[in-house]
Amino acid sequence: MDRHNALGEFLTARRALVTPADVGLPADASRRVPGLRREEVAVLAGVSTDYYIRLEQGRERNPSQQVLEALARALCLDEAATLHMLRIGLPAPRLPGTTTAAVAPALQQLLEQMHGVPAFVVGPGQDILAANAVAQTLYRGFARFDNLLRMIFLDPYAREFYADWDNAAAVAVRNLRAATAVPDRRTDQVVDALTSRSPAFAALWARYEVRPRTNDDKHFHHPDVGEIRLHFEMFSVASAPGQHLSVYNAPPSTADAEKLTLLAGLSANATGNAQPQSSHS
Repeated sequence: MDRHNALGEFLTARRALVTPADVGLPADASRRVPGLRREEVAVLAGVSTDYYIRLEQGRERNPSQQVLEALARALCLDEAATLHMLRIGLPAPRLPGTTTAAVAPALQQLLEQMHGVPAFVVGPGQDILAANAVAQTLYRGFARFDNLLRMIFLDPYAREFYADWDNAAAVAVRNLRAATAVPDRRTDQVVDALTSRSPAFAALWARYEVRPRTNDDKHFHHPDVGEIRLHFEMFSVASAPGQHLSVYNAPPSTADAEKLTLLAGLSANATGNAQPQSSHS
């Protein structure tokens, strides 16, 4: 992924998503570009057209926070997208430390003790670094349980497994886009691989939509338990920056809870809780 002009690419993509009606401008039948024109964004943000063009082209690399916030309002960005733009547009000190693909033994032990719910650890680029038996049983229809993005976009089974594949794909890409505000080599590798191999990913990625995901409701079609709806929560691993613990659950005394219990029973017959191999897509 080319990060040389991340802010300019973001502005260009998001400008194309805003219609004149969104910002109170009259419709124009002669309009030849999707979304807003550069000069329209400049007027709405209170900057010169030349300055805005230089921002998009990467010739201006030191915008103020005030300018970026004005552009966020002009482009109708929500809080998550605004924060993302500030992160890529403002210089920030690099924090010490690097992400790691090694899961701490204590965290691995915790996963193995969670017998009733699917739980797994995700690293940069959405690699699956470790998973308990219930999680492996939940995802058993995939050829490999190794990287959530690769599974969604490159494994045909994903379109059977996710009841609403289009939504699952869009959510995953928005979440990945949020992670790119902090440069990470593994995430760049995943983006490059999927952009070249999946037109669906490339189209969603080009929209520059941002939405970090910390919880969600999932609807799956599982080969053993049928339709099941689970609630997803993600927790940052404080001792390992870049790693997150993902856990699924279901409300008690529901049909989904019963199916989750059945899934856990099936997983109890699995031999061991082997750590999945990380795939560099």
